Amino acid sequence: MADVARLAGVSSQTVSRVSNGYAGVTEETRRQVLAAMKELGYRPNSAARALKRGEFRTIGVITFSLATTGNVRTLEAIATSAAGEGYAVTLLPVAVPTQDEVRGAFSRLEELAVDAVIVIMEVHLLDAASLTLPPHVQVVVVDSDADDHYTVVDTDQAGGTRAAVRHLLDLGHDTVWHLAGPEGSFAAQRRTDAWRHTLTEAGRTPPPLVRGDWSAESGHRAGLELAARPECTAVFAANDQMALGLLRALHERGRRVPEDVSVIGFDDIPEAGSFLPPLTTVHQDFAEVGRLCVQAVLRKMREAGPERGTTLVPTRLVTRASTAPPPARTGPAPDAWGDPPA
Repeated sequence: MADVARLAGVSSQTVSRVSNGYAGVTEETRRQVLAAMKELGYRPNSAARALKRGEFRTIGVITFSLATTGNVRTLEAIATSAAGEGYAVTLLPVAVPTQDEVRGAFSRLEELAVDAVIVIMEVHLLDAASLTLPPHVQVVVVDSDADDHYTVVDTDQAGGTRAAVRHLLDLGHDTVWHLAGPEGSFAAQRRTDAWRHTLTEAGRTPPPLVRGDWSAESGHRAGLELAARPECTAVFAANDQMALGLLRALHERGRRVPEDVSVIGFDDIPEAGSFLPPLTTVHQDFAEVGRLCVQAVLRKMREAGPERGTTLVPTRLVTRASTAPPPARTGPAPDAWGDPPA
């Protein structure tokens, strides 16, 4: 630092202010100092700065899966937002969603020197009715039913589902079938609950639930079952990948989309507009979820008193070519849900 100060013709204190990003330095002086740093190959000692400041400029992220679109895009958004604030991200995947594994992950992150933690809780813990996190760590939780116990950021799953189901009912469909996500998922549970509630509120009988595992393969398997039901004219799939498999199954069984069956997905992945036909789907703003997570965790670090409660990021329905009014009814009444034809 003294060498940089001599070359730039300033004090060591000014070099310190520039390297730490503090205000009170003119732009011309800042440029001189940065040029001297570059010429001498000077890099601030991050470990020493962390000890002096009491922070490591690093946010830990715990997640249980990188196999789903939502988790990957949320993680990407968190990393981008953190970088914009001058923070790095340390990722720690947890293989099994149990309380012991979560506690172990927090211990490992503390050893890795992080300032706060964001937990992407897409699945239920297997050994607990509710989430329990270390009280001394600043934590923000994504996609959870933690309610007011923690700071939670989530997509408005219920609002997006209501928009999708009402869109199909408004087109004239008697009811809407649901290709649900896995039972252990918070997002899948909320979308299923909202689907059932919206149909019941509209005076419609919810058909039997068909379940997948978020993958296109599971959507194809479920789609073969739904394609065998002539009374099925509209399907709300809990994510776009399963909707893709569903579209393939309907095509293989000669059920045209949207002339015979309308299909809606959830997520609005970048490829959704390139499906055949282009997929009507619910758009999730993953970038906003990531930004709000980082902003919330930084506020918890910098301000007295923990924040609690849930912040919901709005969704919107993106209407494309996979939905249309139903064909003339040829099957049984909409509440006669028997076994599909052999």
